[in-house]
Amino acid sequence: MVFSSLVFLFAYLPLTLLIYYVTPPIGRNIFLFIVNLIFYGWGEPTLVLLMVFNIAFNYAGGYLVDKYREDPKKKKLFLILTVILDIGILAVFKYTGMLVDTVNLLPFLNIPDLQISLPIGISFYTFQTMSYVIDVYRDDAPVSKSFINFGTYVALFPQLIAGPIVRYRDVAYQLDHRKETLDRFTKGVKLFCIGLGKKVLIANQMGALTSAMFGHSDKNGVLGTWVGIAAYTFQIYFDFSGYSDMACGLGNMLGFEFLKNFNYPYISESITDFWRRWHISLSTWFKEYVYIPLGGNRKGVKRQIINLLIVWGLTGLWHGASYNFIFWGLYYGGLLILEKFVLKPWLDRLPAVLRHIYTLFIVMIGWGLFYFTDVGQLFTFLGDLFNFGNGVMSQSAFALTVSYLPMLVIAGVASTPLGAKLYGKVRDKKYIWIAETAFCLLVLLVSTAGLVQQSYNPFLYFRF
Repeated sequence: MVFSSLVFLFAYLPLTLLIYYVTPPIGRNIFLFIVNLIFYGWGEPTLVLLMVFNIAFNYAGGYLVDKYREDPKKKKLFLILTVILDIGILAVFKYTGMLVDTVNLLPFLNIPDLQISLPIGISFYTFQTMSYVIDVYRDDAPVSKSFINFGTYVALFPQLIAGPIVRYRDVAYQLDHRKETLDRFTKGVKLFCIGLGKKVLIANQMGALTSAMFGHSDKNGVLGTWVGIAAYTFQIYFDFSGYSDMACGLGNMLGFEFLKNFNYPYISESITDFWRRWHISLSTWFKEYVYIPLGGNRKGVKRQIINLLIVWGLTGLWHGASYNFIFWGLYYGGLLILEKFVLKPWLDRLPAVLRHIYTLFIVMIGWGLFYFTDVGQLFTFLGDLFNFGNGVMSQSAFALTVSYLPMLVIAGVASTPLGAKLYGKVRDKKYIWIAETAFCLLVLLVSTAGLVQQSYNPFLYFRF
């Protein structure tokens, strides 16, 4: 993973950008389409064919939906067939193992594990292609007239593997009319460096602390276990938001503008607010393509509650083929229902600091549900969070906490808009570009050193 990261940073990316910019504008999408498939095939040599198939049948689905726009039955038929094929492929590759394990709980069955490899990023690009065909059906997006342009959209390497989920209607114009400018390229470089620093310098450090603490949560003491879940809370945020920043930065370098995926979720004062700020592209997708089509809040309170539970159950399932993800999704669905129909008047009367503590407490418990795929380990961990029989904090947990304390403080401050506000006060100064350049170079150098030295360098959302 370290070698691959360094090869990407110092070979693949510079070479791709160089060739992209010397290629005439008319041929840039063709080049991007080819280089996108090479990028995906780098890690998934055989499954790149699955992606090409996905691109082809969704392109055909959008074409047929548009062709039979005046024939409602045929138009709907082609939409349904395309969506069923999308969901079917995702289900086979992602959920077959979970289904087999569930069926094998019956005493008279013992179906062998099929060992199907999970294609990297399949959840992201499947949702993108489905949204395209649905939007063409609704007349919310233009049908793509170019297979190359559509393939470039689906397989665009900056956001292919871990999002954000980009809807075709948001980039349709950019695919043909984007303008690559020095200002946009510079903005992209800065955003990419910030994302790289989030990932390598903060998320990886928090991941190392998480692994150390979660390895024996029953021996940490209550406070030690809370430090562990705090570390994971920071790890997953800086890991995913770091990748999203890098994706948006790379998009800027290529002339694209992607929508923001995170907006400081850990400053939220309610769970409702948290989900307006966390993984915005996924929340928006489920709202527009599941919640509203189910009826949203238009069919009474009882139906609205059912719709919310369906959406959040599916949101959890989207994240992984394990029951803990379904629990995690329903956990948030239940809390959002409580906030909407019961807790809101009480929350509104609380001081902001208490609302913030309430939200962080719930979110941190939620990350415990998210982390432990083994239900037995999950309940043991949840008990350790409150079991003072294990002590307050063990000596080893205390030593780990002290050694990582500076990074915990940095992560806490970096998860707030404080840095952005301070930068906003000086961004228009005459020579601020010198400081910006020096900062980006420093982050790049230190991150490179970190990649060389660290053996722990996963992207958590690659598996989703």
